[in-house]
Amino acid sequence: MKAFLVIGLIGALGVGGAAQCGTPRTVGDQFLTFVQSAAELLGEGLVRLLNLILPRDRAVGSELVQPLGYLGLITAVLLLFGILEAARKVIWIVVIVGWALLLVRIVLDALRVR
Repeated sequence: MKAFLVIGLIGALGVGGAAQCGTPRTVGDQFLTFVQSAAELLGEGLVRLLNLILPRDRAVGSELVQPLGYLGLITAVLLLFGILEAARKVIWIVVIVGWALLLVRIVLDALRVR
């Protein structure tokens, strides 16, 4: 599942990336540009949110945009993988219960119990 997520992300980055500048860019360069842009956007949002909460004389400076952005991005990735891990456990439980119910049905049919 993680491999498909990475492949999809790399495929999405390839659309129109080389047309923006005169020289063709590698997939790695496009991926790093995407990560940088996402971190800056997230960092700006977090700084604005913090500045709404804090008093004006204690506002967070723009020098914390990138550190907050990268930390927020890493946190979001960890949360995503945590959710996927929890979903995988739930799916296993559903599969095990399904097999158990199917085996019960086969036994009941073999014994002709209605």
